[in-house]
Amino acid sequence: MMNRFEGSSNREAKIRYLDGDFQIVLPGSHVTCVVTGAAIPVDELRYWSVARQEPYADAEASFEADKRAGILPNQKN
Repeated sequence: MMNRFEGSSNREAKIRYLDGDFQIVLPGSHVTCVVTGAAIPVDELRYWSVARQEPYADAEASFEADKRAGILPNQKN
């Protein structure tokens, strides 16, 4: 098994998201936030969904993904 810092190429990593950790399946330098489209360096990845196997750039993107998935009610600003 590779650790999360191996494979610093400029391609997107393939990751298996686990509870409290993740496993790199295919090394790469980053993953792409499914909400914002932002590139997230693998060593800065902090937010993801185990159930949906999706990475998020930040807590706000994670919250938005949960709303879209119907986990949280839509809130108006």
